[in-house]
Amino acid sequence: RSSVRVLCGSNWSLVLQGQWMLEFYAPWCPACRQLEPTWESFAKESERLGIAVGKVDVTQEPGLSGRFFVTTLPTIYHANDGVFRRYRGSRTLEDLQGYILERKWEAVEPVAGWKSPSSIMMHGMAGLFHFSGWIR
Repeated sequence: RSSVRVLCGSNWSLVLQGQWMLEFYAPWCPACRQLEPTWESFAKESERLGIAVGKVDVTQEPGLSGRFFVTTLPTIYHANDGVFRRYRGSRTLEDLQGYILERKWEAVEPVAGWKSPSSIMMHGMAGLFHFSGWIR
């Protein structure tokens, strides 16, 4: 059984409380498939690290990918009590763990308030992404 929490439009607000690492992926994406075993291993360490680890399938959740303005895959975010930072580091297990254990996320500029996934602006963006998926 996976330790990774699957997030969707109805439960995404879980990431607004506590500390999370969140991956946006697509099942067809080669880089996402390559990251999957590492992400699973990272999630198995989540309790020790004091975080929750989640993932969002952008093919199933266009509104949620719009809320986070995901344009490349895989995209990883760190969230701490609703403050979001884009993770741009190496995707090795050691580097992901170090990002949390050494609190490297504190040195990363948070997503601006108006671009925050919980803002009204990004709520509108979620609707736009959802609508464009419906049109397709």
